[in-house]
Amino acid sequence: MFFDRGNHYEFLSLVQELAAPGELQHPRTFTFNFKNVEKQYESYNGINVKLRYFIRVTVSRRIADIVREKDIWVYSYKMPPDNNSPIKMDVGIEDCLHIEFEYSKSKYHLKDVIVGRIYFLLVRLKIKHMELSIIRRETTGSPPNQYNESETLVRFEIMDGSPSRGETIPIRLFLGGFDLTPTFRDVNKKYSTRYYLSLVLIDEDARRYFKQSEITLYRQPPELPPVPGAAALPPQQPMPPHTQKEGGDAEALDSEPEPNPAAHEQQQVPAAA
Repeated sequence: MFFDRGNHYEFLSLVQELAAPGELQHPRTFTFNFKNVEKQYESYNGINVKLRYFIRVTVSRRIADIVREKDIWVYSYKMPPDNNSPIKMDVGIEDCLHIEFEYSKSKYHLKDVIVGRIYFLLVRLKIKHMELSIIRRETTGSPPNQYNESETLVRFEIMDGSPSRGETIPIRLFLGGFDLTPTFRDVNKKYSTRYYLSLVLIDEDARRYFKQSEITLYRQPPELPPVPGAAALPPQQPMPPHTQKEGGDAEALDSEPEPNPAAHEQQQVPAAA
């Protein structure tokens, strides 16, 4: 924990003695083997926390010991979830903007494709452009000593210019090119890492309106082939009449700045064709 640098928390420790006390005068090779070690957590290097596995060799001497360490990076694989429902939301600003957006699913593997669409029901706001961001939020510690850090990993422009009523904007974002980790929840009761899709609209006065939706990321075993058509959305269906009323019962868009975006870590992605 970087905010608690004086303390290190061990969750796994195994020791083997490689040689009995004596003199070591010439180069020697010692073999070792730790069998069937359960590594329950994935390695992680975050903003305020680092989880590492390493091998440490210690040569004990009467004077200062000789200590060498070698890190091992551990991945944790999960099978695709059986239940993977889409994310759908109806949002807007009263009498100004009313949109429906949909993502094809809520759980993605790290090489997956985010597929979705945005449908404009009411447009009375002069929109300059619209973008989709991926935000990573890291929570460390526990109350009252809990720390939250957010960083914007990707900014993906999906629209340039003001849309028309009834227009549909497609979304297609490939995750394979970004530095992402799986979602972590309450790892060793020390930290959590969550991911959010943030739909952001910027008007001509540079005001930002956004709505965040949490997604779950997981690391898929490399031998698994992709599921054909798994990311596809069904064909666009006509909106039911009750959703097309102007300024309907849409959930309000937030207009405050996005929480703690790390500008130096943003990655600009060109607009989709």
